[in-house]
Amino acid sequence: MKRVFVDSGGLFAHLAAEDSLHQRAAQLFQQARSEHWQLITTNAVVIETYALLLSRARKGRVAAIRFLDCIEEGLCEVIRVTERDEDQAIALLREQADKTYSLCDALSFVVMKRLRMSTAIAFDRHFREYGQLILL
Repeated sequence: MKRVFVDSGGLFAHLAAEDSLHQRAAQLFQQARSEHWQLITTNAVVIETYALLLSRARKGRVAAIRFLDCIEEGLCEVIRVTERDEDQAIALLREQADKTYSLCDALSFVVMKRLRMSTAIAFDRHFREYGQLILL
């Protein structure tokens, strides 16, 4: 089974019809369903996505609550970040001082490495800059 990490940008684009990448995200999530991909995200990404939907989506609160419902219904498996993940993410941010990754992005990179994942649904330029991932 193909395991694919899902970033907040992918989740937002999938759930917010007004997003410019909504069509692409809808295609990827449809492909994930039809090909039975295992979609994985982190609790940090869930928190970030909720905040994005709340502040940027039309009918933000409704969209944000609907997102939480989708997570509860199994849209993605949610992996909790560990204290070690946090330490490694902060170290990554310090090591790559030329990058402007968010802490959430750095946590995603660390968790993906821990889970031996290299494929992601992500539209964030930081995932491209990180350079060690296959972006769908």
